[in-house]
Amino acid sequence: MPENKKIDIEAELKGTTLKTYWYIFKVGKPVGVREIQRSLGLSSPSVALHHLEKLRQLGLLNKDEFGKYFLKEDVKIGVFRFFLKFGKLLLPRFLFYAVFFSSALTLYLIQAFMKGNPIDLFALTFSFAASIISWYETIKIWREKLI
Repeated sequence: MPENKKIDIEAELKGTTLKTYWYIFKVGKPVGVREIQRSLGLSSPSVALHHLEKLRQLGLLNKDEFGKYFLKEDVKIGVFRFFLKFGKLLLPRFLFYAVFFSSALTLYLIQAFMKGNPIDLFALTFSFAASIISWYETIKIWREKLI
């Protein structure tokens, strides 16, 4: 996708339109107007239709023969850049780093204590700092989740 189109989409993808896109991204299947209205607590189906059509005009959704909307493409802009999708599960990208550094720190400490080796202050400081920073970023991104 061209960079200028991403900027246009990012400018338009906010508020209820962003929540609508997030919901469809999350469920990963075609959805109807009423389902969007009920799931997002919108005041009427016409409000849901407005946001669905806005997403369709931006080129993010398609409409099938049954009137249901589905993702045309996944757009990695805004908060979407920081999430990975596994089926219906959305995980912050930093979660993998946090688990890796925490595991490395734990295994290093277990190995050092079991073998009676002295603990290297540099290795301990680096892995502890990396673990803390990764967990902080993971939690921060998780809280930005919309739905």
